[in-house]
Amino acid sequence: MNRRTLLISAAAIALAPAARANERTFYAPGLAEGLMDAGQVVLLDFWASWCSTCAAQDRVITALRAENPAYDKAIRFITVDWDQHGRGELSQALAIPRRSTLVVLDGREEIGRIVAGTGRDEIKALLDRALAAAMT
Repeated sequence: MNRRTLLISAAAIALAPAARANERTFYAPGLAEGLMDAGQVVLLDFWASWCSTCAAQDRVITALRAENPAYDKAIRFITVDWDQHGRGELSQALAIPRRSTLVVLDGREEIGRIVAGTGRDEIKALLDRALAAAMT
Protein backbone atom coordinates (compact mmCIF):
# COMPACT_ATOMS: atom_id res chain seq x y z
CA MET A 1 0.00 0.00 0.00
CA ASN A 2 1.45 3.36 -0.94
CA ARG A 3 1.38 6.44 1.26
CA ARG A 4 -1.45 8.14 -0.65
CA THR A 5 -3.70 5.09 -0.39
CA LEU A 6 -2.92 4.80 3.30
CA LEU A 7 -3.82 8.44 3.94
CA ILE A 8 -7.03 8.19 1.92
CA SER A 9 -7.97 5.00 3.76
CA ALA A 10 -7.33 6.54 7.16
CA ALA A 11 -9.40 9.60 6.27
CA ALA A 12 -12.24 7.47 4.95
CA ILE A 13 -12.34 5.40 8.13
CA ALA A 14 -12.32 8.49 10.31
CA LEU A 15 -15.04 10.23 8.33
CA ALA A 16 -17.31 7.25 7.71
CA PRO A 17 -20.16 7.27 10.21
CA ALA A 18 -21.36 4.03 11.70
CA ALA A 19 -24.46 3.12 9.70
CA ARG A 20 -27.79 2.32 11.24
CA ALA A 21 -30.16 -0.33 9.92
CA ASN A 22 -31.91 2.10 7.58
CA GLU A 23 -28.80 3.92 6.35
CA ARG A 24 -26.30 3.09 3.63
CA THR A 25 -22.59 3.72 3.61
CA PHE A 26 -21.57 3.84 -0.03
CA TYR A 27 -18.17 2.64 -1.12
CA ALA A 28 -15.51 5.08 -2.21
CA PRO A 29 -12.05 3.84 -3.19
CA GLY A 30 -10.03 3.27 -0.04
CA LEU A 31 -12.97 3.00 2.38
CA ALA A 32 -13.45 -0.78 2.45
CA GLU A 33 -9.76 -1.41 1.94
CA GLY A 34 -8.89 0.75 4.95
CA LEU A 35 -11.42 -1.00 7.15
CA MET A 36 -10.15 -4.40 6.04
CA ASP A 37 -6.54 -3.38 6.65
CA ALA A 38 -7.59 -2.26 10.14
CA GLY A 39 -8.86 -5.80 10.77
CA GLN A 40 -12.56 -4.93 10.89
CA VAL A 41 -15.38 -7.21 9.82
CA VAL A 42 -16.94 -5.80 6.67
CA LEU A 43 -19.99 -6.80 4.66
CA LEU A 44 -19.71 -5.62 1.08
CA ASP A 45 -23.03 -5.43 -0.74
CA PHE A 46 -22.44 -5.23 -4.51
CA TRP A 47 -25.68 -3.46 -5.41
CA ALA A 48 -27.40 -1.65 -8.25
CA SER A 49 -30.40 0.63 -7.87
CA TRP A 50 -32.19 -1.06 -10.77
CA CYS A 51 -31.57 -4.64 -9.55
CA SER A 52 -34.64 -6.42 -8.14
CA THR A 53 -32.50 -9.11 -6.50
CA CYS A 54 -30.45 -6.39 -4.78
CA ALA A 55 -33.68 -4.80 -3.53
CA ALA A 56 -34.84 -8.14 -2.11
CA GLN A 57 -31.48 -8.65 -0.37
CA ASP A 58 -31.63 -5.12 0.98
CA ARG A 59 -35.08 -5.67 2.51
CA VAL A 60 -33.85 -8.80 4.30
CA ILE A 61 -30.63 -7.18 5.53
CA THR A 62 -32.50 -4.10 6.76
CA ALA A 63 -35.00 -6.24 8.68
CA LEU A 64 -32.26 -8.39 10.23
CA ARG A 65 -30.25 -5.32 11.26
CA ALA A 66 -33.34 -3.82 12.88
CA GLU A 67 -33.99 -7.07 14.78
CA ASN A 68 -30.42 -7.48 16.00
CA PRO A 69 -28.56 -4.24 16.83
CA ALA A 70 -25.41 -6.29 17.53
CA TYR A 71 -24.89 -6.53 13.77
CA ASP A 72 -24.45 -2.77 13.48
CA LYS A 73 -22.08 -2.67 16.44
CA ALA A 74 -19.80 -5.38 15.07
CA ILE A 75 -20.05 -5.28 11.28
CA ARG A 76 -19.33 -2.43 8.87
CA PHE A 77 -21.92 -2.54 6.08
CA ILE A 78 -20.71 -1.00 2.81
CA THR A 79 -22.77 -0.75 -0.36
CA VAL A 80 -20.70 -0.95 -3.52
CA ASP A 81 -22.58 0.64 -6.42
CA TRP A 82 -22.22 -1.86 -9.24
CA ASP A 83 -22.68 0.74 -11.95
CA GLN A 84 -19.74 2.76 -10.60
CA HIS A 85 -17.42 0.09 -9.20
CA GLY A 86 -18.48 -3.22 -10.73
CA ARG A 87 -15.36 -3.38 -12.85
CA GLY A 88 -13.13 -1.61 -10.34
CA GLU A 89 -10.13 -2.86 -8.41
CA LEU A 90 -12.13 -4.05 -5.40
CA SER A 91 -14.52 -6.10 -7.53
CA GLN A 92 -11.65 -7.59 -9.49
CA ALA A 93 -9.59 -8.37 -6.40
CA LEU A 94 -12.53 -10.24 -4.84
CA ALA A 95 -13.60 -11.89 -8.13
CA ILE A 96 -17.14 -10.52 -7.84
CA PRO A 97 -19.15 -12.15 -10.62
CA ARG A 98 -22.18 -9.85 -10.65
CA ARG A 99 -24.30 -7.39 -8.74
CA SER A 100 -26.36 -8.88 -5.90
CA THR A 101 -23.23 -10.39 -4.40
CA LEU A 102 -22.74 -10.15 -0.64
CA VAL A 103 -19.24 -10.74 0.73
CA VAL A 104 -18.14 -10.77 4.37
CA LEU A 105 -14.49 -10.25 5.21
CA ASP A 106 -12.65 -10.39 8.50
CA GLY A 107 -9.78 -8.11 7.69
CA ARG A 108 -8.68 -9.34 4.27
CA GLU A 109 -9.91 -12.90 4.83
CA GLU A 110 -13.21 -13.80 3.16
CA ILE A 111 -15.47 -15.66 5.57
CA GLY A 112 -18.63 -15.91 3.49
CA ARG A 113 -20.31 -15.02 0.23
CA ILE A 114 -23.80 -15.12 -1.28
CA VAL A 115 -24.35 -14.60 -5.00
CA ALA A 116 -27.93 -13.63 -5.91
CA GLY A 117 -29.40 -15.30 -2.83
CA THR A 118 -32.36 -13.61 -1.17
CA GLY A 119 -33.37 -16.15 1.45
CA ARG A 120 -33.70 -14.80 4.96
CA ASP A 121 -32.07 -17.86 6.56
CA GLU A 122 -29.13 -17.76 4.16
CA ILE A 123 -28.51 -14.04 4.72
CA LYS A 124 -28.98 -14.37 8.49
CA ALA A 125 -26.40 -17.19 8.54
CA LEU A 126 -23.94 -14.91 6.71
CA LEU A 127 -24.53 -12.07 9.19
CA ASP A 128 -24.20 -14.48 12.11
CA ARG A 129 -20.84 -15.69 10.75
CA ALA A 130 -19.73 -12.08 10.48
CA LEU A 131 -20.90 -11.34 14.02
CA ALA A 132 -19.07 -14.38 15.37
CA ALA A 133 -15.88 -13.33 13.60
CA ALA A 134 -16.16 -9.82 15.03
CA MET A 135 -16.54 -11.19 18.56
CA THR A 136 -13.29 -13.19 18.45
